[in-house]
Amino acid sequence: FCLPWGIIEFLEKSEMVPGCPYIHIIRKDIDVYCKILRKLFNESHGIFVGLQRIEEEFTGKSRKAQLVRVSKNYRSVIRACMEEMHQLASKDFVTSGMFSISILSAMELIWNLCEILFIEVAPAGPLLLHLLDWVRLHVCEVDSLSADVLGSENPSKHQDFWKLVTILVLQGRLDEARQMLSKEADASPTSAGMCRVLGDLMRTMPVLSPGNTQTLTELELKWQHWHEECERHLQDGTFASSPHLESLCKIMLGDEAALLEQKELLSNWYHFLVTRLLYSCPTVKPMDLHCYAQSSLDLFLGGESSAEPLDNILLAAFEFDIHQVIKECSIALSNWWFVAHLTDLLDHCKLLQSHNLYFGSNMREFLLLEYASGLFAHHSLWQLGVDYFDHCPELGRVSLELHIERIPLSTEQKALKVLRVCEQRQMTEQVRSICKILAMKAVRNNRLGSALSWSIRAKDAAFATLVSDRFLRDYCERGCFSDLDLIDNLGPAMMLSDRLTFLGKYREFHRLYGEKRFVDAASLLLSLMTSQIAPRSFWMTLLTDALPLLEQKQVIFSAEQTYELMRCLEDLISERPAHGEPDAQQLQDDDIETTKVEMLRIGLARNLARSIIKEGSLDGS
Repeated sequence: FCLPWGIIEFLEKSEMVPGCPYIHIIRKDIDVYCKILRKLFNESHGIFVGLQRIEEEFTGKSRKAQLVRVSKNYRSVIRACMEEMHQLASKDFVTSGMFSISILSAMELIWNLCEILFIEVAPAGPLLLHLLDWVRLHVCEVDSLSADVLGSENPSKHQDFWKLVTILVLQGRLDEARQMLSKEADASPTSAGMCRVLGDLMRTMPVLSPGNTQTLTELELKWQHWHEECERHLQDGTFASSPHLESLCKIMLGDEAALLEQKELLSNWYHFLVTRLLYSCPTVKPMDLHCYAQSSLDLFLGGESSAEPLDNILLAAFEFDIHQVIKECSIALSNWWFVAHLTDLLDHCKLLQSHNLYFGSNMREFLLLEYASGLFAHHSLWQLGVDYFDHCPELGRVSLELHIERIPLSTEQKALKVLRVCEQRQMTEQVRSICKILAMKAVRNNRLGSALSWSIRAKDAAFATLVSDRFLRDYCERGCFSDLDLIDNLGPAMMLSDRLTFLGKYREFHRLYGEKRFVDAASLLLSLMTSQIAPRSFWMTLLTDALPLLEQKQVIFSAEQTYELMRCLEDLISERPAHGEPDAQQLQDDDIETTKVEMLRIGLARNLARSIIKEGSLDGS
């Protein structure tokens, strides 16, 4: 039984329940918390956004070249993360870290094959050259082995000399193999002739080079003649006295038994496949690949073991079954990064146009939505997820709205980032919701200026009223306003609610009074009361504010205005509720209130007399 890679990784990284070794707590989207994989997510995000513009900028051959370049960029990011993981693993070996390297390696292997088959769409001839490069890139032990052998005092006597030569031949690196054979010829005169003959066969093997103009038919004829010459040397016993050279000649003839003897050096069935094609069918057509791939897998495994998830993915690719590749990768891998980006790229290659899912979204969009949802699980990577949602035309907007509402607004800086995203996309409801949350937090922290600013930005009249009341209550307690700059510059925003309008106008009254514009200040104060904008609970404060104006040498309030003030005072007194048995504090408050009322009545009566005399003298004149 073989668990998919993703499940294994979950179990390796999950938390074990105390006291029970069999139950693990599996966390969703755990990969977003891996530091190196975050680099993969960040780097690939820029490539993804750039790819979306290719649709408009390029056509024809230039478009295909750009798509291949994008694919290589994705692979280079994967390889950079692999190298970084290798460096960390060499310093501090961790099993799960090594497992992550193997997953990244498998991802790059699959992506590279998909690039050759689906994006480059290499024809017969060049196809094999691409597959050889593919194998050489992913079977890289030969380079360190070569360094060891060539670095020794006598390379041909090194214990791994023939192993190195065999690997070079298996990978089609015949020029390097010839150089190694020349060292054997120099060191051993008895085998010099055989080495020279085999070296000539390696040198004359027909290969379709990138700049070569010969046709496939010409190549096949040349290769057939070369193959017959190799066969003749083997039949004549040219290499009979050297088992190593004879084995190499059999490999070059594409002998399956000879190739399978080197299973340990081939290490995997797809290396076996490419070597087999190189020496038996170098002009293989893309449509025939799946037959060779399946038979190579069966021969290599030999019934001793079953195919693993990676094998099934590669087989699906060789069968040109894109959807099966994506399905198998989705099951095997622990996150959506790979399938989302590969599917998006293949969709830009017009390879997925006919495949829509039964619930309304196409495959590309479904996988991008899943990947973006995973990014939103991280405290900072959610910003990358926004762009992925943006490029999902059917369900992206709705998904973004749902996810952005769940982001914890832990700091005001983060909240501003979220708000900017919402405002750029005209997400009115989300903007209002975020502003209201921030306003409530500010109120709880007694930051009234910030709370008022957020409630205005949210266009929330009820909350603006609540904050305005808090401002007014603070004024009553302390005798001054906080956040004067904000209140002084409310502008049209003060029309959001009556209470906010009153707060702005009341602050304007204080400003006029401070500038000694007493007549304007008196008119504004009276209008606040008569227009019913001022809350009744604040009338006594307003009437108290009128006292200094009533006592000015110059008559500020006219007789009519004084009558209005008197009416407001009497209305207020008549509405005062009756108390039960009063306590000491209540008695003290009542005494203060009574004193204020008496002072106001005296001031109003005196002002009324002065204003009547002044207005009468003006009329008489």
